Amino acid sequence: MATTSSDSKPDEPQTDGGTEGDRSMSRSDSGSGDDSLDGLSNHVPNHVPRCPLTPSLSPRKRTTSQSKTEPPLLRTSKRTIYTAGRPPWYNVTGTTFKEAFVIGLCGGSASGKTTVANKIIEALDVPWVVLLSMDSFYKVLNKEEQELAAKNEYNFDHPDAFDFELLVNILRKLKKGKSIKVPVYDFTTHSRRKEWKTVYGANVVIFEGILAFANKELLKLLDMKVFVDTDSDIRLIRRLKRDISQRGRDISGIIKQYNKFVKPAFEQYIEPTVQVADIVVPRGGENFVALDLIVQHVHSQLEKRKMRWDISALASAHQGQPLPKTLSVMESTPQVRGMHTIIRNRETNRDEFIFYSKRLMRLLIEHALSFLPLKSVSVETPQGSIYEGKRLCGNRITGVSILRAGETMEQALMAVCKDIRLGKILIQTNHDTGEPELHYLRLPKDISEDYVILMDSTVSTGAAALMAVRVLLDHDVAEDKIFLLSLLMAEMGVHSVAYAFPKVRIITTAVDKEVNDQFHIIPGIGNFGDRYFGTDAPSDWCESDEGMEF
Repeated sequence: MATTSSDSKPDEPQTDGGTEGDRSMSRSDSGSGDDSLDGLSNHVPNHVPRCPLTPSLSPRKRTTSQSKTEPPLLRTSKRTIYTAGRPPWYNVTGTTFKEAFVIGLCGGSASGKTTVANKIIEALDVPWVVLLSMDSFYKVLNKEEQELAAKNEYNFDHPDAFDFELLVNILRKLKKGKSIKVPVYDFTTHSRRKEWKTVYGANVVIFEGILAFANKELLKLLDMKVFVDTDSDIRLIRRLKRDISQRGRDISGIIKQYNKFVKPAFEQYIEPTVQVADIVVPRGGENFVALDLIVQHVHSQLEKRKMRWDISALASAHQGQPLPKTLSVMESTPQVRGMHTIIRNRETNRDEFIFYSKRLMRLLIEHALSFLPLKSVSVETPQGSIYEGKRLCGNRITGVSILRAGETMEQALMAVCKDIRLGKILIQTNHDTGEPELHYLRLPKDISEDYVILMDSTVSTGAAALMAVRVLLDHDVAEDKIFLLSLLMAEMGVHSVAYAFPKVRIITTAVDKEVNDQFHIIPGIGNFGDRYFGTDAPSDWCESDEGMEF
């Protein structure tokens, strides 16, 4: 995403521009990607080949607003902070909790805004943070403007250089917790790359840029405004060091650009905005007293907005209510009941557990496909006769599994649906808060046009299923095109999903009535993932509620 320096930000880190299919690994984004789960722990940057410089253009060495991939982690002395973002919290009705807390950081070029942002992130010690930079929002230059930029004659520090309309729209959605896409700016061609980064909301959003306070609509979205005040001589020295060592520029060109554009822009557009700041931080990241004050205030605000997933509310909200009409339970034939007897038996060995689970999965998938809308179609048989048949009414079907146990259902789906596209979602429980959290997401492109079969082995409370459905909705999948499939569900989970998302079709082979104090299905099936993959413990094994704990 946008954590890199622009022409007016010489001392700040650069990250890599990837494709829509790439997992965003910078400190500002997460989202759809084609890499494996190993990417979450891979700390070795992956470099994207640079575009060759055009001879007529400025001899910049940086090519895009993201030039190397960083893992979505910030390790502190206390804990590991996930900085990749996550979907917003949603309550049992499917509506959002309070908005994220947005911190705006403004200051002159090379004032150290990103350094301050990183120190705030580390000191806050909250699990989910998004860092958004103005660098991603430069306007696309026309041919005449590109020629000026090649001669260092284009003013990248002027408000007109930024797309404030897009920036305000994206930050507004991010504040509300919506899924957004951020442009990747190519500084060689002075245009936006075709691929944009997918980003989710967080507890805290830090937005930084030289003109972060220059737009009235933008100011309305900022909960706290911080101005980073650094001596102009220090900022100039930083620019000289950066442009000479990293961009191969000569001193005269740097001084010319600084005097003609950077310094006047600071005096006219940036310095006056200090008046709207809530706090001014002299000396940037070295001012620990000011940083402590910022962190204390943010903590107090987060406490007021405390976000908790009330699992007890899920347990009691729908007791005694009839099962929803959107639920379809496979007929409990002697064959189906016999397979349930085998997989529910704690004495069943792993081979038999896998075999009969797969049989049930295949039957469940076939049953679920009968709910897809079909249209009448006529075909000619080899004998020349006309047969009146049915065909899927829609573009295609996509399967999405909730890792890890939901992944076991993919083979059955692929065996039934030829050339089906697959996606994956990893949701785990935060043991400190009891809240479900998104840790990994990979969805096919254009999923919004598809019917989506969302798969998990068991659903007890419905917490992970609620968040998984919310992720699909944030990717513009229609609610009535989502089919939640599970081998076994608890009534509590069925009610929770149906109440929050009344148009989602819920399909299972069996529904058990009870959930115990640990939110395990009773009588249940045990920890499906552990039993299937052979990782079950000798005792105290039970379902993990859609792969939320492993």
